Amino acid sequence: MLKVLIIDDQPAVRTALETLFEVHGLPAVSVVSPEEGLHLLATEDIGAVVQDMNFAQANTDGVEGVALFRKIRALDADMPVLLMTAWTALETAVTLTKEGAADYMAKPWDDDKLVRTVKNLVNLRALHQENTRLRAQGNRARRSLAAQHDLREVVYTSPQMHEVVRLAVSIAPSDVPVLITGPNGSGKEKLAEIIQANSRRRDKPFVRVNVGALPENLFEAELFGAEAGAFTGATRLRVGRFEAADGGTLFLDELGTLPFAAQAKLLRVLQTGEFERLGSSTTRKANVRLISATNVDLPRAIAGGQFREDLYFPLNVIELFVPPLADRPDDVLPLAEHFLTEHVKREGKTAMRLGDEARAALINHDFSGNVRELQNRIQRAVLVEASETITPGDLGLPATRPDGRKPTPTSLAPVGAAWPADFPAPGGGASNRAPTTPRGAPTDPASLEERAGIEEALLRAGGVVAKAAAEMGLSRQALYRRMERLGIVMERRPR
Repeated sequence: MLKVLIIDDQPAVRTALETLFEVHGLPAVSVVSPEEGLHLLATEDIGAVVQDMNFAQANTDGVEGVALFRKIRALDADMPVLLMTAWTALETAVTLTKEGAADYMAKPWDDDKLVRTVKNLVNLRALHQENTRLRAQGNRARRSLAAQHDLREVVYTSPQMHEVVRLAVSIAPSDVPVLITGPNGSGKEKLAEIIQANSRRRDKPFVRVNVGALPENLFEAELFGAEAGAFTGATRLRVGRFEAADGGTLFLDELGTLPFAAQAKLLRVLQTGEFERLGSSTTRKANVRLISATNVDLPRAIAGGQFREDLYFPLNVIELFVPPLADRPDDVLPLAEHFLTEHVKREGKTAMRLGDEARAALINHDFSGNVRELQNRIQRAVLVEASETITPGDLGLPATRPDGRKPTPTSLAPVGAAWPADFPAPGGGASNRAPTTPRGAPTDPASLEERAGIEEALLRAGGVVAKAAAEMGLSRQALYRRMERLGIVMERRPR
């Protein structure tokens, strides 16, 4: 059990404190001099230090206590230190608390207050040690995983993401279909890369298809191919993505936007491996491992008649959920540092760093846009910041809010209201287009959350759908389809 270290030159004080702490279940050890105290700190398992500020009889200025405190901080920056004094000016103790001292208390002390304070400090120290142990254990696990597998330089420290990555490499050697779910921008495509890189097909084609970016009338031609003359504009043979991925892996992103008619043809390929190009009666075969990704709640889409249940189960042999960045805050700063290094190098700038306020703002932000939003904010900061230290303003984040709530990137107008006159729209001036929600739109919690995210993106984009789609990582067509499904209509209003 962690001990309380008492450093005081008065025997009566040391005895009284030892007795008080031990009566209340706090093991304690005491020493006379700073030198003995520093030795015990280096050799014993100490939970908190209670130190005097003066050790020589003639000294009452607290200089010895200041020197001791700073040596303790140099030896162990996380050690809780409680300052006790009968002589030192209050200003000295306040100065040391600004430097990291846990608290200060005057002699004679209040027993109850002192015991409560020291117990809290010891408990915090124990919690810190446990967190340190868990972090070290996690670091070892990540290093071990990275040494054995190709993780495609994925950056994470959170246990949540480690478990997802561990599952991904464990199922990678199998050829079963994998469904990756999670919000937009959370890293689903990176997880697909990890699966492919650790599969038996890693040296074969890895074909990626953003289903949401395909025009609806070209789905079939893109996925299965088309003969020359199969439709207007088809002047030459088009090899489909399934055929191009033969022997390898096909990654279908934004699977939830796949039209209902195309879902039946995808089901047939999954069941038989057979397909025909548009305009051809020749049946072809493709040996493909399918990885799909979506941010759509497919069971809810099935219940709403928007997705085939008989397609869902073959796709969902293995499901991996990538949690949003808000649920894994340990990943925010490592990712931010990674993106900062990347963008500084790409833009040819001199070394830059995140200031303390910028780091705090990033930790406090909820990142509704997930990893993609974080990357965009870092890129913005690199482009706009001329000095080496990045501030919250460079990231588009406020440092603090008066009400104590988490910072948010902008102050958004309420949905259904006219666009604010000072909200810039591309091409100059301000937009007077506002999103509205008609009656009959879906009202379940998931749809409401998705709708709110799209409405906020539209507000940030000044009502320009293409710009909002780019921010969300979608094609314009895919965003229009989501807006139609959720009942989001852009209407013009006079300013």
